[in-house]
Amino acid sequence: MRMGIDKRKFSWGMVLSLALLGFSMSTGWAINKGLTFKLLQEGYTNAPAVIGAVLSLQGLMGLIVPPLMGYYSDVYSSGRGRRTPFVLAGGILAGLIALAIYLGYVARMSLAAFAVILAAFYFFMYFFVAQYRSLMPDVVESGARGKVSGIITLFEWMGNLFLFGMIAFLAVKASAVTGVSDEIKAMSEAGYLWIPFAVVAIFLIGSAIYVFFRVKEPKIKGEMPEESLWDYFRTILSDRDFLSFYIAQMLWWLSFEFIAVFMFGILESVLGTSSVTALGNAIMALFNVTVLIGAITGGPLYDRIGRRKSIIIGGVLFLIPLLLGWFIHTKLQVTALIGFAGIGWGMLMATSWPVIGDLLTKYEKEAFNGRYYGFFEATKSFPILIAGLVGGGIVQLAGGNYKILFPVGAIFVLIALPLIWGMKHLDVMSNEKPGIDKIEDTQEGV
Repeated sequence: MRMGIDKRKFSWGMVLSLALLGFSMSTGWAINKGLTFKLLQEGYTNAPAVIGAVLSLQGLMGLIVPPLMGYYSDVYSSGRGRRTPFVLAGGILAGLIALAIYLGYVARMSLAAFAVILAAFYFFMYFFVAQYRSLMPDVVESGARGKVSGIITLFEWMGNLFLFGMIAFLAVKASAVTGVSDEIKAMSEAGYLWIPFAVVAIFLIGSAIYVFFRVKEPKIKGEMPEESLWDYFRTILSDRDFLSFYIAQMLWWLSFEFIAVFMFGILESVLGTSSVTALGNAIMALFNVTVLIGAITGGPLYDRIGRRKSIIIGGVLFLIPLLLGWFIHTKLQVTALIGFAGIGWGMLMATSWPVIGDLLTKYEKEAFNGRYYGFFEATKSFPILIAGLVGGGIVQLAGGNYKILFPVGAIFVLIALPLIWGMKHLDVMSNEKPGIDKIEDTQEGV
């Protein structure tokens, strides 16, 4: 049975409302990357394996929640749509729990209780991410998705930039005001530590409410066929292009997470000091500036020069700094390296998002965006689970030298790039839609 989405007239207002949601979600992930490692280190433990295990809860939640919620958003129906009710509930609850992270830390809860709060935050951040990803291809036709993805990705990483920049500014100001060199303690003593958490809560709750009332979801054309959860997974894994893309996605996100999860540890290994909170957030802010450059470049390239080529270019640009990372020794070198990596990463992000929607358009299965983007998010989250556990173990085997994560990450990108190049149907024009009989032929077993 042919299925599709009855697209509404293209609206930049609708795109920008999704961009606002992406910006807000990124502030939530940025506060996790920018403060959680140091909060665990300062308040609970200095053991890399324990910190990695707690942070890997994000990967566990991301592995389970998006595929399930994406699937159920496909089959869910209400007067308000299939996706936006999940966005509303998830955004409000994630914002409230962001405040609970701060309150749990200042109340000196046990490590177990603090980990539970973090797990709840990750759960509700992932509760609506598949729906957010699905809304873009739901409301934008194939052929324009690269440009739109570039714009929304730009806003996503502006959210990271905003939060990382805020944390770096507050850390420096707090140290100057209090005279305390430990920046987390200085922020706490100066009364600044609550500010990033409150900002995140405001953005998450506000954007979720706005999208719920602003975005009008298109109707499904045709009758939704029944597909069990098991059939959903089997169908995805039986298609060679989808499988290649998902594996490549896991590999380059694993490379990214090795660096992102342990950024402060890497800086400590490079510079020989533990006072890196301000520097780490400043470098993350710089990374997000260069990601913006990559995003606004990669999005249009995706529509113009070919989908595989644009992804490969981004992957190569991201790979080069990983190959050089083991050899850096100074603040300038690590700053330049991470900054350059951001260009490649921004291109990868902008060119990856439309892939699922375009393949589903080709197969005339756009009504299944939720479950396929849920699986997409799981492939990004599984590396977080592995990066925290395996990365911490690798660092301990390397004698505590976090720089080892650069060459290990490079290996994964080198494996991923040929998988993208081997995708057979990605660059077929979207107007060359096969009939239902041809869909069967394109979904090859592996």
